[in-house]
Amino acid sequence: MRVAMIAPIAWRTPPRHYGPWELVTSLLTEALVARGVDVTLFATLDSITDATLDGIVPAPYNDDPAIDAKVWEFRHLAHVFGQADRFDIIHNQADFPAHAFSPLVATPMVTTIHGFSSDRILPMYEPFQDRIHYVAISDADRHPRLSYAATIHHGIPLDQFAFDERGSEGLLFFGRIHPDKGAKEAIDAARRSGRTLDMYGIVQDGDYHRDHVETALGDGAIRYHGAVGGQARIDALGGAAALLHLINFDEPFGLSVIEAMACGTPVIATRRGSMPELIDDGITGFLVDSLDEAVAAVERIGEIDRAACRRAVEARFSIDHMADAYLALYHEILGTSAV
Repeated sequence: MRVAMIAPIAWRTPPRHYGPWELVTSLLTEALVARGVDVTLFATLDSITDATLDGIVPAPYNDDPAIDAKVWEFRHLAHVFGQADRFDIIHNQADFPAHAFSPLVATPMVTTIHGFSSDRILPMYEPFQDRIHYVAISDADRHPRLSYAATIHHGIPLDQFAFDERGSEGLLFFGRIHPDKGAKEAIDAARRSGRTLDMYGIVQDGDYHRDHVETALGDGAIRYHGAVGGQARIDALGGAAALLHLINFDEPFGLSVIEAMACGTPVIATRRGSMPELIDDGITGFLVDSLDEAVAAVERIGEIDRAACRRAVEARFSIDHMADAYLALYHEILGTSAV
C-alpha cells in the first residue's frame, strides 16, 4: 500500500514545540512505516521522518515570515496532487484546502478533521463528502450535516511518557495561553485551592497573557515557563497532582489530557466537547461545570489512582490503537484485507 500523507505547513513535522496537527501526522506516519506501509510524507523540507519525505515548502510559515501561508499552502497541495496517481490513498491532515483538488484525481482520499471550527467551513466539506472519507477525532466533534467514515481518537507513543506514581502537591496548566484554554480559570482554581500552579504553553493571545497570566506572577505560587519539549515536557506532565483543563470551548480532542494521564496525572476538565470521551469521571479525573466544582475536585484529587490513569491510556489511546484503526480504514476503502 502506497500512502501520500499531507502534513500542514504551519510548523515542522514533527513540531519543535507547539503544533498538534503536525505532531499527530508525525506519530501516525512513523507508526505506519513501522508496520511496513510505503508512506510518502509531504511536509516542510525541514521535517524529520522515516518515511519518504517529499515537499516543496522550504520552511514552516510560522517560523519564516518570508513564507506566505496562502501562497505556499496551495503550492504544497499542487505538488501533492500533481503526482496523485502514484498512490493508493491520499491522507489529508491539512484541513479543507486540499478538498479543492479532490475532484481532479482518481485516488481515494481521507481527511482527518482536526477540529470543526464553525459552520462557515461547511462549504468546503459538505459538497465533497461523497468523494472524501472524513474521520472525526472525537464523536463530540462530528457535524450533523456530514457523513463520516470513522471516529478515530488520537494516540500517543506510551514509551515516551514515563509513569510518575507520586506526582506532587502542585497543579499544572498545559496549553495555549488563550481564553479558550482556560488559563485564567486555572489560576483562579489554584489560588482558591492554596496550591502552586506551573503553566506551560505558547502565548497565542498577548493581551490575555498580560491581563491574566503576567499579573498573577510574582509571589511564586503561579509560575509561567513558556513552551517546553523533551524530557522537561515529560517531567512537567507527570510531576503534578492534577492537570487543570478548564476549557471555554468545545475542544475536539486534547492531546495534553491523554499525555498527562499517561504519566499518571489525573485531569480536572470542563465537561465540554470531547472531555467526557477522554476522562472517566471519578476514575482518571473529574469533569466539572463551574469553578466551584473545579476547586472541590482539587480537594478530592487524592481519590484518583494514578496507575488507573496510565492504564486507561494504554487501553484506549496508544499510538498502536490509532495506527491500526487508520490502517483498517485504508483497507476498507481499497477493498483489501490486512495481511
